[in-house]
Amino acid sequence: MTDTEVKRTVLLVDDDEDFLFQHRLHLETAGFNVLVAHGSKEAEAILAQQRPDLAVIDVMMENPDAGFTLCHRIRKRDASIPVILVTSVNSETGLDFTLSTDEQRSWIKADAFLAKPIRFEQLMREIDRVFSRPAVKV
Repeated sequence: MTDTEVKRTVLLVDDDEDFLFQHRLHLETAGFNVLVAHGSKEAEAILAQQRPDLAVIDVMMENPDAGFTLCHRIRKRDASIPVILVTSVNSETGLDFTLSTDEQRSWIKADAFLAKPIRFEQLMREIDRVFSRPAVKV
């Protein structure tokens, strides 16, 4: 990142303190400003005050669908904010959430979906991808 480039801001939302610590550190090292929320309620409070350039949200937090709900609220507030959903729901329940069909894209509303555990390199590939394509239609 050069001196003339503006740092992008990522809202990182998860109830897993280790995930937040690890990915915040990596994102800051990669040149991002990082806003951290320990759940969807805290994320809502941050979103009322600031507009991130990207949101990375865990699916299962206070409620099993808290991440999906937060994603929908972000889309209603500002559809131009890319959203990456991350979750371990696939390994914990056997349910397979993807964005590979029109039906899934119609209700998930995210730009990308990553199954935990994720490596930072995977997250960066998705971040690069969502910043290089148009936002998901609401």
